[in-house]
Amino acid sequence: MRWMLAGCWGLVLISLSVADNKTLQIRQKPRFYGVAVKSSVLIYCLSSRQDISTVKWFKANKIGDEQTPLSTLIDDNISFQNDYLHIKNIQMRHSGVYYCKINETQGPGTEVNVFRPVVMEKALYRSNVKDGLIVFQGLLLAVFIAALLLRKQKLWEQKDSEYEEPETDHIYEGLAIETCGGGLYEELSVYAQAEGAEAPWE
Repeated sequence: MRWMLAGCWGLVLISLSVADNKTLQIRQKPRFYGVAVKSSVLIYCLSSRQDISTVKWFKANKIGDEQTPLSTLIDDNISFQNDYLHIKNIQMRHSGVYYCKINETQGPGTEVNVFRPVVMEKALYRSNVKDGLIVFQGLLLAVFIAALLLRKQKLWEQKDSEYEEPETDHIYEGLAIETCGGGLYEELSVYAQAEGAEAPWE
């Protein structure tokens, strides 16, 4: 009896392992592409089962966004079969995440990042122009600060000259002798005493 129970349990375990082997597993290769424009890209959809005949392809702008079936997109650069997706003469609009789906089971996705090639001459020119603008802005700022300081210095000098005390040497400037009548010294001579005379208080 015990041997029969053990045999039954063994059959149950074998059937479970076979069922697990039949679980569909999907892989996509490669998982990431970083390519320049006008390149070609191949994305493979690999299944753990060989009896799969229908593969659907989808595209999203980024992970988590809404997925659009590639069959609804009109793009001559994209062609796909059951197990691979081919993008030729790739352009910036082809950047995104591509998914394959088999029997409602979706693959992990392949991200495609398309970039434009860098032309060194243009990059150096832009860098030089940027550096020139930075230097020009610095010079303008220095000129503005210098003009502001010069104006403040002139204002301070102007305020100091307004409160400057007049010189005493110029108090009687412009006063003519004729204003005294011209006979001042003659009138004083009347009160002058003769030589040798004694003063009244002596």
